[in-house]
Parts: sequence; C-alpha cells; structure tokens
Amino acid sequence: MPVRADGLPTAAGNGDTDGSGDAGDPAPPPGLVVLGHFDQSPGYGVSRPYGSASWLFTWTTAGRGRLWQGGARTSAGAGDLVVLAPGVPHGYAVEQGARHWRFWWAHCQARPSWAAWLRPYDAGDGLYAVTSAPAGVHGRVETAFRRMHADARWTGTEAPPGAAPPDGQVAVAHGSAARELALCALEEIVLLATAGSRPTEPRPGLDARIRRAQELIDADPGAPHTVRSLAGGVALSPSRFAHLFSRQVGQSPMRALREARLRHAARLLESTDLPVERVAAASGFASPFHFNRAFRERYGAPPGAYRTRHGEPPA
Repeated sequence: MPVRADGLPTAAGNGDTDGSGDAGDPAPPPGLVVLGHFDQSPGYGVSRPYGSASWLFTWTTAGRGRLWQGGARTSAGAGDLVVLAPGVPHGYAVEQGARHWRFWWAHCQARPSWAAWLRPYDAGDGLYAVTSAPAGVHGRVETAFRRMHADARWTGTEAPPGAAPPDGQVAVAHGSAARELALCALEEIVLLATAGSRPTEPRPGLDARIRRAQELIDADPGAPHTVRSLAGGVALSPSRFAHLFSRQVGQSPMRALREARLRHAARLLESTDLPVERVAAASGFASPFHFNRAFRERYGAPPGAYRTRHGEPPA
C-alpha cells in the first residue's frame, strides 16, 4: 500500500528516508522493498554517514543528480542507472546548476544473479554507474518501474493497482507475493540497462552482412548455428560467407561461435546456479566433456572452479 516518505519504518544508525531531503535520517531496513518517484528541486540532498543496510537503485528520467559512495562519485542524467551497495557511507543530491532531478529509486536486497550484470560498471566502493543504457530501452525501463510500483502495493486479494501515483508517494511491498513481483520488475530493469549498454564496437569497414552474422551469434550463442544457417541469414553462399567472415573478423565463423558460447557459459556460471551440464547444453555444447575441456582452455579453470571464484553474490 502507498505511504508517505515520513511514514517509512527506519533502521537504526542509517541515513535518510528518501524524499525528506534531510541529512542523517534513516534508510529503510534491508528486509523491505521500498520505492518511489521524485522530482526534486535544487537544494535537495541526502547524506548517510553509515550507508544503508539495503541496496539503493536509482534511475534518472530528467534533470541531473549526483551520487557518491565512499570515495566514488558519479553524475546521473536521463537514462542512467546508478546502484549503491549497502554498508558504505553515501549520499545524493540535485546536481549543482541543474534545475531539478526527477528519478525513480528503490531500496531492497539485490538478487545474487545481478552481481555479474553490475560488475563491469563498478566505479569503486560499491557504486555501480550504468551511464550508457541505449535510448531504445528507456521506455521499457520506465514501464517496468511503474509496474514495480503497482506490484509493490498489491494486497494479493484483487488485481494489482494501476499506474503509479503522483510524485512523492512511496510504495512498500509488505506481502511476499508483492515483494517477489516487485523484485522481478527490478531484475528486468537491471538486465535491460546492463545488457544493452555494452554493444560490441564494429570494426571500421566491417561488411554489414558480417556484422549482422555476429549479431545473430551474440543474440543466441546456444542455437544450432552452422556456416550454412548463418550464411542464409545474411543472404550469402556458405563459401562466400566463410571466406568474407574469416578475412574481416580474423577467425572462422565456427571459431567465433565457439568463443561466444564460452562467454555465454561464463555468464551463466557467474549469475545462476544451473548445474554445469545444463550450462553446457544451454550454451550449445552437446558434450559436457568437450565443454569442460574447452572452458578450461579458455578460462584457465574448469567450470566448477570458475563458478566458485566468480559466482559469488553481491557483498
């Protein structure tokens, strides 16, 4: 159900209830999913000298804000996702010189699978700045936040509420179903912002058909691609495609596919608890033995050891 910011439960020793703008006020405790949408004027700012017990996710829709955590700093504009991990002194405010800062925010516990998605954006001290999400995902992220706000207010007895209420109103997910639905929406947001913001830079002069073939491989590396199927997808004969791909990319289509499958497998090992055999199958390897050997050659460790080293949940 919706509540005002000044009605939030608090955690001892933390900073601010989002929306009050006062330094030293407490953050929501870690067990809750709490979110809202604010449009703040110059002078608004929050400082938490002890950090927060929960993760904080912010998505800027207009204006500009600045956020800091420990010694890390970032400025956020429209389409930027900034995430602050718990336990580190942090703060945020309207950027100096900006007319306002309109943004969504959410406090919750991050799911372990999000660690791998956020890791490339680590700016230090637990601040993750995703400042390159493509414009094409902005609308869907906004829709997901609105759905998250509605789902968090669901009582479980009737249909979830409709559109999010006016700025300044906060939603707290009290029931387990409401929390899970809200976290699913936030997971979509994190995935959209991070997966779409690291496009592979095309080589200068790369043939558009070869670039398209690379996109087909990257979009679904586990699919049963062959030279013939990839060539058909870009309207080339298999022989012409294989020759052009090898000349422009520097490796054969099947070698590029193998590399993409191994990268995909590494991401699954980092962010899921799927058994190694299922990771192999989902990545396009028919033989678990062949997968183990190829993975060890590529990453210097067998899949199980790689997961132990890189698949830890966010701290």
